Amino acid sequence: MTMVLRMASLNKYFGGLRACCDFDLTLEEGELQGLIGPNGAGKTTVFNMVTGLYAVSSGSIEYYGRNIVGVPPHEITQMGIARTFQNIRLFPNLSVLDNVRIAYHFHAGYGVSDSIWRSGHFSDKERELTERTQEFLAVFNLHTRQDEIARNLPYGEQRRLEIARALAAEPKLLLLDEPAAGMNPAEVGSLMELIHFIRDRFKLTILLIEHQMRLVMSICERITVMDFGEVIARGTPNEIQNHPKVIEAYLGRTAALRGAPLAG
Repeated sequence: MTMVLRMASLNKYFGGLRACCDFDLTLEEGELQGLIGPNGAGKTTVFNMVTGLYAVSSGSIEYYGRNIVGVPPHEITQMGIARTFQNIRLFPNLSVLDNVRIAYHFHAGYGVSDSIWRSGHFSDKERELTERTQEFLAVFNLHTRQDEIARNLPYGEQRRLEIARALAAEPKLLLLDEPAAGMNPAEVGSLMELIHFIRDRFKLTILLIEHQMRLVMSICERITVMDFGEVIARGTPNEIQNHPKVIEAYLGRTAALRGAPLAG
């Protein structure tokens, strides 16, 4: 299998606090892997280092064999890594169409002078971008909402729009940071179907942070578990669900000694 992402001996310090400690993770092409752990375990810190938002204190991050430590965030996006955030980060006052069309401008194909003078080339490319965006929204069943203001969408559809915008950048690797946060059980079920669909439809590799155990255990092929910045377990969903260190991290030492499984 082709190795998409490899993190080795990754450390991140905030002053005297080590938020990530000798972190290692590998992600193969086409894989859907989960990264879980209690609040404050360091999961989002890992995402922020991969996407260049945080500087790496030490260690390496390789994307298709290239070390991307120190590469600016916009270049990492252009290389094919996209992400969503714990808190939805749409352009709330723009339309659904414009939220996605903005992401497509990586592939606009015109220069600054074209946009200033509104050349024929600019008009043709803008029309092409709008058509591509409309086709893309149809894939996500958002085409009937394209003229609505993003903040007016129901919560579940805002999440779907955020994922759609991330995919409009045409990534190979998608990082999903708690996509089910705030969703009701029915919305979580729809999200599970959506994640499987986009992985297969767009031939993606996906790394997922999530606290909803039902979602993680149902769709992830491998799971890495963090606690206090360190990896404490790796394995299949069944292995993780019954792992004593994982149970202790989530439910406490007494539950681990009882052998209580992590709730699905």
